[in-house]
Amino acid sequence: MGRSLIISLIFRGMKKLLFAILFLGLGLRVSAQELNFTVIINSDRARIQNTNIFDQMKTSFEQFLNGRSWTSDEFRPEERIKGNLLITINEVPQVGIYSATVQIQTVRPIYGTDYESLVFNFADRNWNFEFIESQPLEFNRFTFLNNISSLLAFYANIALGLDYDTFENKGGDPFFAIANDIVNNAQQSGRAGWVQSTSDRRNRYWLINDIYTSSVFSSIREAYYLYHRQGLDILQIEPDQAYKNILEAIKLVANANKTQPNGIFTISFMDAKSDEISNVLKNAPLEIRTEAVELLLQVDPNNARKYNELLKS
Repeated sequence: MGRSLIISLIFRGMKKLLFAILFLGLGLRVSAQELNFTVIINSDRARIQNTNIFDQMKTSFEQFLNGRSWTSDEFRPEERIKGNLLITINEVPQVGIYSATVQIQTVRPIYGTDYESLVFNFADRNWNFEFIESQPLEFNRFTFLNNISSLLAFYANIALGLDYDTFENKGGDPFFAIANDIVNNAQQSGRAGWVQSTSDRRNRYWLINDIYTSSVFSSIREAYYLYHRQGLDILQIEPDQAYKNILEAIKLVANANKTQPNGIFTISFMDAKSDEISNVLKNAPLEIRTEAVELLLQVDPNNARKYNELLKS
């Protein structure tokens, strides 16, 4: 069962169903645009007088992400993948050139609830780009055109891939393949963040390597499906099975971490899920909580206090 059908079923259990029925009943065109990203630009550190340029950036970047079709699937407006792109401008070394960090977050609806689960939470610490007013942003999967469209298209496909993975086991393969092509093409530019670096593993090269290229972390992609589709989505109707599946998902992440500790994909998963796991498992049976905490302390020791609280419930 593919992502489009599954998410349609999910929305039947949500309050937005009435709008969906009305939308279809009126015979309106179904939107093919898949993303609903909000771009936030923090320019406090940028000492330039023309701050209007950042408003133009926001509009341009949002149009690039939200205004095009990234897949051949049909998405109704309420089904579009929500995300935030927080860009912090660290420096403007010269006119038109910017140095920034980027925080990317995406969420996914959970069946039968109004809750949205944080799926992806990643900090990209090294992005340098050139932006010119009224600059058109073009994208070609097979060619590096500029450092803006490449980064935005890269994270668009990462967001799509992980979202599809939560609805179907390994369902995100087509999007990760595109993201991998983007990295391969961008490496020729010599720009930071696209190359294999031993000093900085929190970059685009290592992210797609861990998600798509390396077999070591493939179990984490299985965990995305098990945790969301077979865990959170059925928690309201089959809590015992849901808790077991969530525990199995944590085991898959722990196994990957045991094989290769501190992989960027593992860190990204826990950055998105640590708070949620702590809240979801509060009502789980003691044996589930006990085993989960033992694994979580191995994978994510920085949040040990949070996980140990689960044993006090």
